[in-house]
Amino acid sequence: MKPQQTKFKQTEIGMIPEDWEVKKFEEITVKIIDGDRGINYPKQDEFKKEGFCLFLNTKNVPGDKFNFDDCDFVSKERDNLLRKGKLSREDIVLTTRGTVGNVALYDNDIKFENMRINSGMVIIRNDKNIFDSHFLYHLLRSPILRNQFSSIYTGSAQPQLPIRDINKINLVIPPLPEQIAISKILSSIDQKIALNQQMNKTLEAIGQAIFKHWFINFEFPNEKGKPYKSSGGEMVDSELGEIPVGWDVSQIGSKLNTVLGGTPDRTKEEYWLNGTIPWINSGKVNEFRITEPTEYITEEALNNSATKLLPERTTVIAITGATLGQVSLLEIESCTNQSVVGILESKGIPSEYIYFWIKKTIDKIISWQTGGAQQHINKDNINNSLVLISDSRIIEEYLKIINPFFNQITLNCFENLRLSQIRDSLLPKLMSGKIRVSVDKKNG
Repeated sequence: MKPQQTKFKQTEIGMIPEDWEVKKFEEITVKIIDGDRGINYPKQDEFKKEGFCLFLNTKNVPGDKFNFDDCDFVSKERDNLLRKGKLSREDIVLTTRGTVGNVALYDNDIKFENMRINSGMVIIRNDKNIFDSHFLYHLLRSPILRNQFSSIYTGSAQPQLPIRDINKINLVIPPLPEQIAISKILSSIDQKIALNQQMNKTLEAIGQAIFKHWFINFEFPNEKGKPYKSSGGEMVDSELGEIPVGWDVSQIGSKLNTVLGGTPDRTKEEYWLNGTIPWINSGKVNEFRITEPTEYITEEALNNSATKLLPERTTVIAITGATLGQVSLLEIESCTNQSVVGILESKGIPSEYIYFWIKKTIDKIISWQTGGAQQHINKDNINNSLVLISDSRIIEEYLKIINPFFNQITLNCFENLRLSQIRDSLLPKLMSGKIRVSVDKKNG
């Protein structure tokens, strides 16, 4: 990748290299395929958590990748009745209702062989003589396309992007060899990010397994290095059932400091303008780890509002709305809004223990939720929840093992943040030709 002497021309989307083209969707053979509708569309009770065909919802396309944490499936019989909306490899899914403009590529790394879209999205199927699939995917993520999407939304309460409007969108078309070279650069960054994410999932799973083995099954090593409970370690009754002798059970609020956040007055510009103190809303708690804030506030806002600055590795819980019960860990110092409670570590109860304990007990905590349209819990529900207090020697041994896992996760998260920033800064430059990519003449 290197700067080149490039001649540019003015087009509908701005200046682009002279040897590139701009055409609308409707002018080329890229297909836009809608989801099926009508009498054969699956009814709510026909969606299952397992089945023949994954039936995508917009929740499965939350950004620029598929998310398969919560999937709906339909049977082979129902799938056979549907005529439209079935994905083929290298198809791109674009959300067109609600959160408009999210994209995901159905490449060969996706394990599901049968996938369909619902009516809140479309399939974009490219002509491989015109577009490299990965390039088109990156193009759809770029500001060139994002700006066009946002300019043609219809609806207010629920934005929509009809196919007739998508067909009017302008696409930049570099020569195919250059598309492939551009997509290789961007995809290599995405692959490194995905590798780090997979490593983090593995490290987290190992950490949870160790936590469960030691503090749920009570098979931590005794003084002789043997598993405590199965080696005849003495157990006593408690509010949490049998626990090792010498351990204790307490309410979270009596052993740990819990902090409810707040939102500085939005009408006061001096609370937000040129802020330097990180502040997050509850939506951030959906993230695996929190490495950057939602916004920044000023020191004046911190001193004159209910929000508090929480240290790194504070366990945070979302206590209301769509994010109720989500648990994450701060990797930065940050304030929070009033829909987030932070639980701070204390002597003998480190954050690496608190985080896994809350992940284990969160279902019990949110069982106390109240409210009508918007369910919620409060800080007292968390304070009144029970926490197991381990022997200090066991905690010290646990930290020796578990800290490297947490530290590596932290490093991977910040590396991914840097990689994402690099990719996002490169994307508009590559897609507009401001940075040209050398093409392998032999393969191009």
